[in-house]
Amino acid sequence: MALVNLRRADRSLSPDATAAVGAATQPEAVAAPGGGPGPRRRRGSLGPVGLVLAGCVSVQFGGALAVSLMSRAGALGVVSLRLVVAAVVLVVVCRPRLRGHSRADWGTVILFGITMAAMNGLFYQAAARIPLGPAVTLEVLGPLALSVLASRRAINFVWAGLALAGVFLLGGGGFGSLDPVGVAFALSAGAMWAAYIIFSARTGRRFPQADGLALAMVIGAVLFLPLGIVESGAKLLNPTAIALGAAVAVLSSVLPYTLELLALRRLPASTFAIMMSLEPAIAAIAGFLILSQTLTLTESLAIALVIAASMGAVRTQVGRGKARNVT
Repeated sequence: MALVNLRRADRSLSPDATAAVGAATQPEAVAAPGGGPGPRRRRGSLGPVGLVLAGCVSVQFGGALAVSLMSRAGALGVVSLRLVVAAVVLVVVCRPRLRGHSRADWGTVILFGITMAAMNGLFYQAAARIPLGPAVTLEVLGPLALSVLASRRAINFVWAGLALAGVFLLGGGGFGSLDPVGVAFALSAGAMWAAYIIFSARTGRRFPQADGLALAMVIGAVLFLPLGIVESGAKLLNPTAIALGAAVAVLSSVLPYTLELLALRRLPASTFAIMMSLEPAIAAIAGFLILSQTLTLTESLAIALVIAASMGAVRTQVGRGKARNVT
C-alpha cells in the first residue's frame, strides 16, 4: 500500500477565474541591465520545480509518522495536532503583521485557512474508510482537473491524461469495491486540494514571505481544534502524541506548505497541479524504501506514467520560458 500524507476547485472555474489562475502565477521576467531578461529568469523556471519536489519528499516522512499517530489520537485528532503545532511554529518564525492588510487580503487568507482545514480533515476521513493508495489516487483527481481547466495549451491535456492513467493504475485500476462514503470523502478532499492550489497562489501574492501561510494556518487550527477535542479529548495531551504531532506538523505542513507557496509565485497553476500527481509515485517509493513494501509491475508502470507526465509538464513550462526570452 502506498504511503501517503494528506494535503489538498471550485466545482467550476469561470473564464476570468481560470485566466487569473494561469496568468497570475506565471514566472515574472527579471530585467537585465541592458533592458532584456536576465539570467535569473532561467533559474526561476527551474527553482519552483525543486521546491515542489522537496515538499513532496518531506511529506512522505511526515506521512510515516502520521500513520503511527492516527492509532493514538484518531483521524481528527491528528489533523488538529498538525494544524495547531504548525500554526505555532509558523507564527513564531514568521511573526506575521496583523495590520496593514485590506479586507480582500483577509478574505483570501481566511478562505485559504478554511481550505487547508477542510482538505486535511476530509482526506483523513477517507483514509479511515478506504486504503491510502486508492484514497490519494482519488484525491489527486482534483489537481488534475484544475490543470485542465487552468491550462491554455493543448499539450497540457496530454500530460494530464497521462498522469490520470498513472494514478488509476496505482490505485489498482478500479474502485468498485471501496466504501462509497470513503470515496466521497477522497473526492471532496481532491476538490479542496485544487482549491488549496488556487488560494495558496493568491495568498502568496498578497502577503510577504510566508506571512499569509502562518495566518491561514492559525485560522485552520482554530476552526478544526474543536473537532479534534470532541473525537480525541485527553489523548491530544499525551506527551508521545504531542511529540509525534509536532514532527508531523513540521514535515507534513510547515515545510511542504511553505515550499509550495513559494513555488506557486513562479510556477503556473496548471504545471503545479500536474506535478502534484507525483505524490502517489513518491509515496509508493517511500513505502518500498522505508516500510519494505514491494512494488508490483503495474505499480511500477503507474509510477513511470506519472513521472513522465510531470517531466513533460516541466519541460513544457521551461520551453515557454526560453521562447519568451528569445522573443
